Amino acid sequence: MNYYGKIAVLSIGLLFIGVSLFGLDISSAQTNKPQNAAASPTPPASPTPVIEEENDIIKIDTEVVNVLFTAQDKNRRLLTDLKQSDVRLLEDGQPQEITAFARQVDLPLSLAILIDTSASQERTLPEEKAAAKTFLQSVIRPAKDEVSIISFTGESTLEQGMTNNLSRLSRAVDRVEFVPPSGYIGGGVIAGGSPPISGRNQMTQGSTAIWDAIWVTSEEVLKPSPDKTRRAIILLSDGVNTYGTKKLDDAVQAALRSEAVIYSIGIGDNFYDGVDKGVLKKISERTGGRAFFPEDESELRQAFNQIQTEMRSQFLVAYEPSNQKRDGSYRKIEIQIANSELAKQKVSLTHRQGYFAKTDKK
Repeated sequence: MNYYGKIAVLSIGLLFIGVSLFGLDISSAQTNKPQNAAASPTPPASPTPVIEEENDIIKIDTEVVNVLFTAQDKNRRLLTDLKQSDVRLLEDGQPQEITAFARQVDLPLSLAILIDTSASQERTLPEEKAAAKTFLQSVIRPAKDEVSIISFTGESTLEQGMTNNLSRLSRAVDRVEFVPPSGYIGGGVIAGGSPPISGRNQMTQGSTAIWDAIWVTSEEVLKPSPDKTRRAIILLSDGVNTYGTKKLDDAVQAALRSEAVIYSIGIGDNFYDGVDKGVLKKISERTGGRAFFPEDESELRQAFNQIQTEMRSQFLVAYEPSNQKRDGSYRKIEIQIANSELAKQKVSLTHRQGYFAKTDKK
């Protein structure tokens, strides 16, 4: 073999070795390459600040408190043009940062109408029922609102659970009636005769358990209502509690836990020492409502109209309490006028006076 032939053989051999080695590299790379790797090289994955922020947000568990309030001038005219800068909010005396402020005119309503059917209401019950039916027809929006009807003496009776059906509500009001205790002949007089089978039944029929009625309504009727509804109790009674296991404070606390405002309509027969205005004002003001004391049927209808107007003319403030302890404790709320001009005009604010913090206990 000549010189040039040896060179050609050597070159072919080297080329064969090179191709073989290159093939080994490719084969090795394909063997080690992950099955789900992308065709094009990508930078190694690493946690990003966005993911960390999202995880942090999930872990944070803050409590937001919503408070509804109404504003009135010295002539009790409702104000509807307040701004956030016009008020300041305190919790347990400590200033809080308001995170939301808005006028609420279209919030769904969850209402409970409590009707006292004890002996003190015997003469006024027909007017109460007529005014309640007019209120339902003029206020309730079937697509948004819901109402329940509860009558009570010594015991509470759910005449109609929460519904937006006006026909059912009207029939429920019609069913409410004064049931006299055994031997009752009218005017508060109970004649002698055969004793009742149950002494307790006699006692409950002839008594008034207002605080029990508010407690059970708050806990069992209003508390399960949907979120983001305005809950309220309209109480028709003379305010004279003569029976039951609950006290006024128990009723207030139950209403606050269910975030229900109590509007009281003090009505009764003067034969039974009239109306206890002080106690009805107290339970209404502590929950952010008002008390009304009509003297005739016309004023009774005006009271219902005023309640309707107030429920449609409230402001909502929201804040995250600086005290984030989930200890179930009671926290006092105070909303004050911060605008000096409004303060000079003696503008008053009505709102619930506190709330119970959430708890981790299940």
